[in-house]
Amino acid sequence: MQENKNNQEQELDLNQLMKIRREKLSELQEKGEDPYEITKFNRTNTAGEIKSEYEKFEQKDVTVAGRIIAKRIMGKASFCTILDSDENIQSYISINDLGEESYKKFKTFDIGDIIGITGFVFKTKTEEISVHAKEVVLLSKSLRPLPEKFHGLKDPDLRYRQRYTDLIVNPEVKESFVIRSKIIRNIRKILEENGYLEVETPVLNTISGGASARPFITHHNSLNIDMYLRIALELNLKRLIVGGFDKVYEIGRVFRNEGMDIRHNPEFTELELYAAYEDYNDMMNITEELFSRTAQEVLGTTKVTYQGKEINLAPGWKRITMIDSVKEATGIDFNKIESDEEAVKIAEEKGLKFADETKKTRGDVISMFFDEYVEETLIQPTFIYDYPVEISPLAKRKPTDKRLTERFEVFIDGREYGNAFSELNDPIDQYERFKKQVEAREAGDEEAGMMDEDYVQALEIGLPPTGGLGIGIDRMIMLFTDSASIRDVLLFPTMKPLSNSNDKKSQKVENEDKVTDKSKYEIRIDREEAINLLKKYNKEEFHIRHAITVEQIMRYFARKYNENEDFWGLAGLLHDIDYEMYPEEHCQKAPEMLKEINANDELVHAICSHGYGICSEIEPEHKMEKILFAVDELSGLIWAVAKMRPSNSTKDMELSSLRKKYKDKKFAAGCSRDIIVKGAEQLGWELDELLQNTLDAMKEVEDDIQNNM
Repeated sequence: MQENKNNQEQELDLNQLMKIRREKLSELQEKGEDPYEITKFNRTNTAGEIKSEYEKFEQKDVTVAGRIIAKRIMGKASFCTILDSDENIQSYISINDLGEESYKKFKTFDIGDIIGITGFVFKTKTEEISVHAKEVVLLSKSLRPLPEKFHGLKDPDLRYRQRYTDLIVNPEVKESFVIRSKIIRNIRKILEENGYLEVETPVLNTISGGASARPFITHHNSLNIDMYLRIALELNLKRLIVGGFDKVYEIGRVFRNEGMDIRHNPEFTELELYAAYEDYNDMMNITEELFSRTAQEVLGTTKVTYQGKEINLAPGWKRITMIDSVKEATGIDFNKIESDEEAVKIAEEKGLKFADETKKTRGDVISMFFDEYVEETLIQPTFIYDYPVEISPLAKRKPTDKRLTERFEVFIDGREYGNAFSELNDPIDQYERFKKQVEAREAGDEEAGMMDEDYVQALEIGLPPTGGLGIGIDRMIMLFTDSASIRDVLLFPTMKPLSNSNDKKSQKVENEDKVTDKSKYEIRIDREEAINLLKKYNKEEFHIRHAITVEQIMRYFARKYNENEDFWGLAGLLHDIDYEMYPEEHCQKAPEMLKEINANDELVHAICSHGYGICSEIEPEHKMEKILFAVDELSGLIWAVAKMRPSNSTKDMELSSLRKKYKDKKFAAGCSRDIIVKGAEQLGWELDELLQNTLDAMKEVEDDIQNNM
């Protein structure tokens, strides 16, 4: 209640301040001094120029302009500080220089107003470079105060939504985007020096292809056809290689209709380049040059610190085959293992489990060993090359070993930064692979590609041996600027819109995230009754285990938020009460079953709301219901990952391992990633935040789950 009261008082303060500022504007307009009518201001210098070359400007007249960020009124003389695109600079303003009327006007200016100052440059007694004002002009009136009286804007959500305010209040943020611009400019310079031609390819396409991802779909009114925002740059760039360009590249925005987390945004910037008569070894060389030279030329060093770890980007990166990297980590040499059966036996001896029984090949086992024992250890830049064909269906096979492909990925700090191939140029093979993609799409895989007959025709004309490379520019910039989240390197990251003030939902009194009304949420049943009801309608051990898992997770979150643990726990325990017996009427039969134990309406609502948008129209309201919606699906995925681990436990599981399996849509395919993403959105959490919080919960309650089975 106190927090709501404080928020209301702050809102009143803001409204009052805005009213005062509007009144000041009205007074100026009535006098014919409307600042918004000024169309141009002749600024001679920036603050940065003046402060960096003081000797050149000392006692010289200059005209500067910027936003007022500080102001001290001291009777007949005052100081103010303005901020422009370069720097901030102080100005000394007195009644003697401006005259009584102009000085009076200056005193009415507010923090945030944009002004122009003409005067001479000097140093104060404290040696601060300043402008002694002879004239001050109001160029734009700030009607909305800067947040927290310019003490700072720290709420990440607000910073990302109001980047314009973030750039003013947190000047260090601007530097990250200056570096971003320099990095992209430098990449272009390096590629041009290497003979690459920059090209542009369409954002709108009639076919979605070039990668495995769900596309955004739009509609072209004139042609009356659906079109797809591109998910990759690949196919059109390779068409240009067919057409006779030897080296092409594009730095462009691509769009993938998928989840958001600290590493993924629905639209992002990608570099793709292709070179005729080259292979994946040449792509390693250009990758190393792009990273090391850009670091040296933009940052002045090839050593960067990322999230507390020093990364050395100097040339000479480690290059090792996937098989040899596994041998280094485990001592197992898959070059000496010929059969699938022998490889599977070794995996089982190590306690590794197969998520898909149809993928029990030597190549799949090599990939499993790499994921489990190698990837997270690759802190310094490392090229992992020669991938098994089973996990690289679109790459060209290695001539000396048909079980492998000429593909590499580059890893830094345990994450992938680039992917490259010796490109497939066999049109017959490509057509067959497209057909398999079409079959997968027809079977329900929304990320599978489409048949691109025109691209096959291009290959039939003839694509020379070609090397291709893709690098995520945003991830590269995160590394160079030591940014933990992709949103920190995107000026305008994708955000869920705030509720419209005209929306009926937003006009409701906000549903309390806290379940505080004890009379509404009293518990009329005990856990033993609930367990008996659960086992009456559910006989499968899997379903009972899942119910107890969600129960214990909900109890964990109830304790975390100081809520009614019994109420939260019962909602988790009984949420799938009708699923085993009535899968087609899930959430529909539950209310009838729950009446048998005298469950109150609030418990019924909570249980039914976890199926919102799937099998129920009841929307989650307070935090408990939103958490139940989110963790129900995710807990199943986490258990599946745990069962793949030698320990068969969540306790030694890292977020990176969970994230990797989450991204593999074929792993635990029954766990809907869409529902998990919607759960994060319901709670207003980043996807990684939901993954980590739920993983933490399962680690904490794993023993409780076992004890309650």
